[in-house]
Amino acid sequence: MATIEPIAGRATFPVVPFTVDDLLEFPDDGYRYELFNGSLVVSPAPTPMHQRVISRLLFILADAAPPALECLTTVNVRPSNENFYIPDLVVVPQQVTETVDLMYAPSDLLLAAEVVSPSSRVIDRALKVAAYAEAGIPLYWRVEPMEGPTIYVYELDGPSYSGPVVHKAGTTVTLSSPFPVSFDPAELTRLTG
Repeated sequence: MATIEPIAGRATFPVVPFTVDDLLEFPDDGYRYELFNGSLVVSPAPTPMHQRVISRLLFILADAAPPALECLTTVNVRPSNENFYIPDLVVVPQQVTETVDLMYAPSDLLLAAEVVSPSSRVIDRALKVAAYAEAGIPLYWRVEPMEGPTIYVYELDGPSYSGPVVHKAGTTVTLSSPFPVSFDPAELTRLTG
């Protein structure tokens, strides 16, 4: 567990850059700790709407996925000792899940998806686009629940992503990668029952 020693009424923090080893010492306190070039980003636990969108997307993708692929939520991805990400949802080869203990390599991921929330707008819209492309993750989906919802699809084109291609609620989206799937983005926020 990481500790912060008080000095004259003020807290001091470990010297940056942080490393993945530093993160492993942090408490399991419900927050999401990620690293971008050694800088620590802390996010609160997801809101109920955020969880609904992740769950609905997980069910849609898992239902369409071929047997050799697996859809998972909130996995650890370690591109380097100074970079550590926790995507909301990923698609990985099922064979890889049998060998991974704690952290996936970016090369294991076929898709990383993030659901944008008020606390993650800047990170998901800019920082993760650049970080995931640099890590070589072939496909990034950014889901914007407050836009209907809308899905922004980024595909790796050399060292950066092309696009995004925008898919709005109210129309059926047919995507071919990482596998064929069709759905209306409105399904991601719709109440069931």
